[in-house]
Amino acid sequence: MSVSLEAMPVSVSGGLMHPAGAALRVQTSSSTTTDAEACRLAAGVARGDEAAFRELYDRYQRRLFRFTLVLSQGDELLAGDTLQSVFVTAASKLRAVQSEEHLWNWLARIARQHLAKAWRQRRRESSLLPLADLPESPDLRQADSMLEQGLDAALQALEPPERELIEWFYFDGLSHKDIAERLDATSKAVSSRLERARARLRSLLARTLAHET
Repeated sequence: MSVSLEAMPVSVSGGLMHPAGAALRVQTSSSTTTDAEACRLAAGVARGDEAAFRELYDRYQRRLFRFTLVLSQGDELLAGDTLQSVFVTAASKLRAVQSEEHLWNWLARIARQHLAKAWRQRRRESSLLPLADLPESPDLRQADSMLEQGLDAALQALEPPERELIEWFYFDGLSHKDIAERLDATSKAVSSRLERARARLRSLLARTLAHET
């Protein structure tokens, strides 16, 4: 399958039942459906189905960008490059999965591998202090959840206007021009505000990641 990511923005009967039992049944049914969808997507990508790849990207790009953003300590360029690398790898190497959790863990592991490679390269080329190591845990699902919670905490620590800018630009895929129109401001003013918000977010993420490790 030939993959192009240029157009993709970097931008989961009968009878009475006790309410708790009903909730459990609905949750189980939803989980089963989600797992089946993940298996279908992985199988489609494995056989070169471009529609399946597009759906995979649409479903996971936002979550993966959040994940890579916190692992890269707020380095949005590194996070974006890693995101693209993950999906390029998925296009050629993703095979059958057993569940949605299995699919996410595979994508997250590939992201970690690409980030680790990029950091090793930076350490060889830079005389700056080495970046912090990626957090390790015997339970990667727990570690990944903690990192996502760390990003949420860092975003919440921002001033509301800063958080809004970050979410519009990185997670909603709005351009400087789009944001400027929403705020009745100039694109230059939006760029300056974003730069300050990014610097603040990087600082908060660095502290969050250091605490988690």
